[in-house]
Amino acid sequence: MAKRLVPLMNRVLVEKITPPSKTAAGILLPEKTPKLNSGKVVAVGVGLRDKEGNHIPVSVKEGDTVLLPEYGGTEVKLGEKDYHLYRDEDILGTLKH
Repeated sequence: MAKRLVPLMNRVLVEKITPPSKTAAGILLPEKTPKLNSGKVVAVGVGLRDKEGNHIPVSVKEGDTVLLPEYGGTEVKLGEKDYHLYRDEDILGTLKH
């Protein structure tokens, strides 16, 4: 049975992108290689409501590649995969190709 997590309110479910451990030519990369803390948005909540009741949507959508803070988020394990749950305002930005 497959599980699907649907975030509530302004939460965003992200699968972190792990950098490759070796190059296409087979050269092993050291662990100290600088990496960009990024991830792919898997699911988003519906957003928040302001004091007047107006809907404030989440600023990212499923499939976006986002820049994440070094610390924070809640680790979630679904099946064999690890995900992280962030608030919308904790996401630092989106990465465009």
